[in-house]
Amino acid sequence: MPRAADRTPGPTPPASDRRARGAAVEAAARKHLLAAGLRDVAANANYRFGELDLVMLDGAVLVFVEVRYRRDDRYGGGAASVDARKRRKLVLAAQSFLAAHPRLADGACRFDVVEADGDPAAPRLNWLRDAFRADDP
Repeated sequence: MPRAADRTPGPTPPASDRRARGAAVEAAARKHLLAAGLRDVAANANYRFGELDLVMLDGAVLVFVEVRYRRDDRYGGGAASVDARKRRKLVLAAQSFLAAHPRLADGACRFDVVEADGDPAAPRLNWLRDAFRADDP
């Protein structure tokens, strides 16, 4: 059994390193989704309740994409970190986006998660379509 010290994460990298890593992973996720046929609508859309990493169209369906990076999956994949609190924030941000873009508000929408791990410059990606619903608890 690992000792407590073995489970303690290392030092937190500076915010600038986290931002650069996040930007690289989001760019890789965006490229992956574009190659799968989705179309760009917005990126890093900030609202009072939170940020939408990517907003895309999959056919006529508006897709709100949360990109989650983990260096490794030792503590669960990226989707595991999208807990009820984070889902609520994403739903509220999506509602704010739809209020600001009423022409997009009439169609179907969904929430996807792209899990990423490994090297941020060339991450392994796992796209979870319809990862959760706005009315999930």
